[in-house]
Amino acid sequence: MPTHGPPLATPIDLNRLLEAGLGRDPAAAALQDLTHAISWAELDRQVEQLARAYRRLGLQRGDRLASLIPNRVELVVHYLAGLRSGLVLTPLNYRYVPPEIDHALAVSGASALVFHGERLADVKASAVAGRLPLGCLRIDDPTGFEGLLAAAPAAGGAPPWPALADDDPCFLYFTSGSTGRPKGVTHSRASFAAVLTSLIQASELKAGEEVLAGSSVAHIASSTLVLAALATGASAAIASPIDAATVETLLRRHRPTLLLMLPAALFELIRDERLQPTDLASIRLCISGGDKVPHQLQEEFRQAAGFGIDECFGMSEIGYATLAPPSGLNRIGSVGRLCPGFRASLRDEHGAEVAPGEQGRLWIQAPSMMVGYWDNPQATAETIVQGWLDSGDEMRVDADGYFWFCGRRKQIIVHDSSNICPQEVEEALAEHPAVDLVGVIGIQDPVHGENVLAYLTLRPDQPVPSEAELIAFARARVGYKAPEEIRVLPELPLTPVGKTDRLALRQLAADTLHAP
Repeated sequence: MPTHGPPLATPIDLNRLLEAGLGRDPAAAALQDLTHAISWAELDRQVEQLARAYRRLGLQRGDRLASLIPNRVELVVHYLAGLRSGLVLTPLNYRYVPPEIDHALAVSGASALVFHGERLADVKASAVAGRLPLGCLRIDDPTGFEGLLAAAPAAGGAPPWPALADDDPCFLYFTSGSTGRPKGVTHSRASFAAVLTSLIQASELKAGEEVLAGSSVAHIASSTLVLAALATGASAAIASPIDAATVETLLRRHRPTLLLMLPAALFELIRDERLQPTDLASIRLCISGGDKVPHQLQEEFRQAAGFGIDECFGMSEIGYATLAPPSGLNRIGSVGRLCPGFRASLRDEHGAEVAPGEQGRLWIQAPSMMVGYWDNPQATAETIVQGWLDSGDEMRVDADGYFWFCGRRKQIIVHDSSNICPQEVEEALAEHPAVDLVGVIGIQDPVHGENVLAYLTLRPDQPVPSEAELIAFARARVGYKAPEEIRVLPELPLTPVGKTDRLALRQLAADTLHAP
């Protein structure tokens, strides 16, 4: 039988997203980064101005407007302006290099690109950016972006915005590309409103609170957290740059109640010698995900904060799907319970539901489900089957409705006919005091099918262990699943969203194998 989350509340109205904050205290701070703060009233004024400016530029309802903007207040103003005017917002990962920029612009059919001057060289190197119908707009150029903004007419003298339909597309996020070239995940106004509404309910966000987005606002996790907070009448702080020093400053300055960070960044924060015992005192909920939260990180965070990290599971295609209810039990090691509006079915390789407590592939239904991959009906049909979305992830659910991540089907290592989850091996190695970050893959072996290969980085403040010592350490914790080989790297490759880049590790293994 499918597992059900709580009922979804009436979805928020994207046309009135700032109404709660404006009605509560227009002069209060709504949005801030390390150097800027903006009130609810000023935010509303700038959003309207920018939306009108985009219209003057020639952008029309349904046009894709790409952005290459770092974490800062202006990126959120840009999102809100696009939502107000009916554009299809197409955020590009800020770490994209020119070929990745070209791929995203070409796939989306973007009409224009809004970018920050830090990326000017890459925009100039792009083969596609210079040919966009409405060109490229530099957001930090006073003669360009700000000039366009100043020329926009006041809202009072401008015509009203057209009615926007629930099925109008509004966001086009690109997948992380961990299993292939990034695809454009398309959300309609209805599905995106459901993403925000479900997150508000799941995190128990309230007006007057403040959230701290400690990951990239170009991705669905942080962008929806910030927009969900604003829709609730809660304020948002954005880490820019995303590093321990910035997060610590924002924690001390704003005393947020909810913190979102990826595991690697949380490790950096918790291990930073400048972190003070009181820095996390205001936090009631720390959310992390994107990749498995290691047990070692949970232990170190609990020592620093006095409570555990709420591990979540989500995808660009569905938003946040699971999270432990903040007012309930946080079962450490699980990814929590289904968020409001979700149904989940765990199935075997033949499509039949598995028995209670058994591991199966996670299929999902929710009002927040994407409408499809942009201009890619084949990939859409492969992912959404009879109204269910195939997550590609292996899970099990316990008797209390808590889900436990068991690995991605494409990443499972089959060794002597036994399935090995890379994350389980990574967690075992991460417990070693000298180990910093770990990535585990399977490599072909004529005898065993696949062998386990671990790549890792070491902490500079610890003695360097031998390969044999690390293998024995892992074997004592996971037995036969321990790696046959360990390679130390100066830096572990990560995907643009901060996950372990197993495609890069497999390429590294292949290059090493074929090296002369």
